[in-house]
Amino acid sequence: MPDIYGILSTATRSLLTQQKAIDVTGQNIANVNTPGYSRQRVVMEPSAPINFQPGQMGTGVKAAEIQRIYDGFIGGQINGENAKLGQWEATESGLERIELIFNESSGVGLEQAMGEFWSAWQDLVNNPSGYPERTALLSRSETLARTFNTMSENLQQIQLDYDRTIAGTLDEINGLSRQIVDLNDKISQVEIAGQNSNDYRDQREQLLKELSGLIETNTYENDQGQVTVLIGGGHPLVQSPHAYTLSTVTNASGLQDVVWMDRSGTAVDITASIGGGELKGWLDVRDGYAQDYLDRLDALAGSIMTEVNAIHQSGFGMASDPLTGSPVTGQDFFAGTTAATMTVDAAIVLDVNRIAAAATAATVPGDNRNAVAMANLQGQLTMNGASTTFDNYYSALASGVGNDVRNAAANHEYEDAMVTHLENYRESVSGVSLDEEMINLVKFQHAYEAAAKLITTVDDMLNTVLNMV
Repeated sequence: MPDIYGILSTATRSLLTQQKAIDVTGQNIANVNTPGYSRQRVVMEPSAPINFQPGQMGTGVKAAEIQRIYDGFIGGQINGENAKLGQWEATESGLERIELIFNESSGVGLEQAMGEFWSAWQDLVNNPSGYPERTALLSRSETLARTFNTMSENLQQIQLDYDRTIAGTLDEINGLSRQIVDLNDKISQVEIAGQNSNDYRDQREQLLKELSGLIETNTYENDQGQVTVLIGGGHPLVQSPHAYTLSTVTNASGLQDVVWMDRSGTAVDITASIGGGELKGWLDVRDGYAQDYLDRLDALAGSIMTEVNAIHQSGFGMASDPLTGSPVTGQDFFAGTTAATMTVDAAIVLDVNRIAAAATAATVPGDNRNAVAMANLQGQLTMNGASTTFDNYYSALASGVGNDVRNAAANHEYEDAMVTHLENYRESVSGVSLDEEMINLVKFQHAYEAAAKLITTVDDMLNTVLNMV
């Protein structure tokens, strides 16, 4: 039966409940600048009523739970877009490095080296027996070869740099997966006991977001509050109580492929199935863009060497063959097979008179017809199935690099805007508003004071009753 002591109990419960609400409000205010923090609130419910005449009598209020304000759908969207953002951020960074290799704005690059090479042949046409012209041609030819060498080496260095970056990224991923497993265990223990693991869940969401920036993930949560994280090809990265490991193996190119290790230690290559995150961006730069540019650079260098050597072998130089005494012929001008190995043939480096400017042995030294054929090679359709010139092929290659950089920058900007938009939307749902918290603080303070006033009133009532005795 309700009595004066029942009123006192009602006031006490109200006092304690409002105190909890003030505590939670203070927690929100304290974490207003904490990344990934989701605001919390006390869910208040009427306490169990008592049956009485003429009807049920309420017994006050109770704190049913401390609830975390969070929208899982928004969190999943953020992680998905964050994986794309990480991919394009890494891709743009890598392409900007590659763009510097093909930069011709300073006037020192492959385009200029090729132009000076063909110009030197034209000078030899004008004076086929001139030693200064031959020496200048050798110098320009060596410059062309070194330019190819340097560009190839720089592209390969980028591949090696990102190869090491990939290994470092895997260490980060493995560290995050272990932390997520640890939080899975803590969340499960708290929530099995009937509590809400709000702070641990915020910490885990922040780790999942960070992880998604490194590698694209799919996640789902079981009925114990533990998340399973899947990566490329559906392989589990986190499946409590286990955190699986990503590692590397050396492929045929000497670079590192990404492998997933199962519980028995068997390695499964997942390089091709990685779909997003910085790891995908690094792989795209290393195995895609850089390798494609390197292949096309090799094709250009190889074609120049093949075409130049074919014409040069058919001509005659001013030097004499030591066996026959006739003007030397059949001499290669370039040696090597790729941009990295391209060099001027050693025999020509030792004796520029071996440069074949004449078309026949009988017309040495005044004949320039072979030099004319060589100079004309600049304008011939020799690349892409005899559809473009050397110069146009390289111009298309260099402009293609610029287009790839602009495309990556545009995608990076778009994904950054998307993540920012989603983060702002998340903040509107889960973020802490100081204005709102201050209003709540005043509201709970007044409720606390009212409950205290009720206790004071009940105390006065009790004194009145006692004084009547």
